[in-house]
Amino acid sequence: MKLIICEKSSVGNAYAQALGVTSKKDGYFENNEYLITWAVGHLVELANAEIYDERYKKWSLADLPIIPQEWKYVVSEGKNKQFGVIKNLMNRAEVSEVINACDAGREGQLIFDLIYRKAGCKLPIKRAWLSSMETKAIVEAFNNLRDGAEFENLCKSALCRAKSDWLLGVNSSRCYTKLYNKK
Repeated sequence: MKLIICEKSSVGNAYAQALGVTSKKDGYFENNEYLITWAVGHLVELANAEIYDERYKKWSLADLPIIPQEWKYVVSEGKNKQFGVIKNLMNRAEVSEVINACDAGREGQLIFDLIYRKAGCKLPIKRAWLSSMETKAIVEAFNNLRDGAEFENLCKSALCRAKSDWLLGVNSSRCYTKLYNKK
């Protein structure tokens, strides 16, 4: 059985329809060949500064710059249920591979990779690369899956952007807030 992960439920519905997966469950679709679920956008994200050290709850110029030595990731607020659905599906004994069917691009790649890592998944990865929700395009993409390893650099690029946004955002927001006494 193959587990397909996409970004949102509407895309999951389109994939289910195109691939003939008709049994809808809580947070996923299922038949004897596929499980189809979705990430509800950025399901896993970089942790806030206070996760690294309690002292960062209070903003102080003396603590700047905040530069994590090892990056931490958390399930986005309010999204624990869907993360649990995906993690449970990844751990089902009959699942032999995971198909990244998130949006074609670096953000879609990052969304998938962070979920995969946070869930501790070790299954082989395939990549469905498509930008059309037409049935023909969906079927063609799933008939021509690519090796997930081909997209590692795309994830690295997205992670670099996310980390630089975090570094700039956390440090400059705190700096300017403390210097000018307003957020």
